[in-house]
Amino acid sequence: MTPGDFLALCLNVGFGLIMLSLVLAFVRLAKGPSFSDRVVALDMMSVSIVAFCALYAIKTGVSSFVDIAIVVALIGFLATVALARFAERGIHRNRHLSDISPADVVATQTKGAQRADQGDKS
Repeated sequence: MTPGDFLALCLNVGFGLIMLSLVLAFVRLAKGPSFSDRVVALDMMSVSIVAFCALYAIKTGVSSFVDIAIVVALIGFLATVALARFAERGIHRNRHLSDISPADVVATQTKGAQRADQGDKS
């Protein structure tokens, strides 16, 4: 086996594994079950696309695919950070709402109803 044949074999195996990772990440993206699972799946897909671009650049010898890989990596990273911040804000918002007990909600509604009744009497 010559070094060229070995490189071709490694590239083909690499392409196959990257395609498998893209399929599995897409399944995780579709099934979920949570928002954070979908964010991780999108990040995995962007990493797989970067790896695909890098392997394709090696196979064809066209260096512009390396530039594409860098841009995709940057966009994927920024998207992951933005979605993580979005998910974190949602968690804090839900945590804030869960700090209110049902008794507090009933007491607030009762006070509001009493004020409305007092306003009608005057």
